[in-house]
Amino acid sequence: MLAAAQRLRRREDFAATIRNGRRAGRGALVVHFLQSTIEPAPADQPSARAGFVVSASVSPDLADAAAPDAVAGDSGADGVTSSGDAGAVPARAGFVVSKAVGNAVVRNLVKRRLRHLIRSHMAALPSASMIVVRALPASASASFEDLGRDLETALTAARRPKSREGRR
Repeated sequence: MLAAAQRLRRREDFAATIRNGRRAGRGALVVHFLQSTIEPAPADQPSARAGFVVSASVSPDLADAAAPDAVAGDSGADGVTSSGDAGAVPARAGFVVSKAVGNAVVRNLVKRRLRHLIRSHMAALPSASMIVVRALPASASASFEDLGRDLETALTAARRPKSREGRR
């Protein structure tokens, strides 16, 4: 299970990540990765929402979820720790599993597996980044190991910087 501060919940965050983020598909998954920048607001700027200034590449509603009291500096009940900076905004992840994957039981199984697999990658992600993992219909029959391998390779590919050369 992911900590509450590490979950994407708002539609705007999902949409921003899918529209503006880097996409990489591997096997039964598609990963959308958006690296955003959120900086602490200066003390003399009263207009900053929840104490943070959000860059132009991120939805302004992200600042609502980035309230400093939503981030725990020590490990929570699930053992997830923040990067040591009490004001840092953690990386967040969300999952999209459509009805094409299967019935409710299968969809929930796939979501539980993906949540468990992404947990180990969250600490290595940059602060304030967002990830959306979209499960394809093949994920219903994929084994846990196959999902883990697909997630790792897709996440690595999505985080890789764009090359200067275009596709050929």
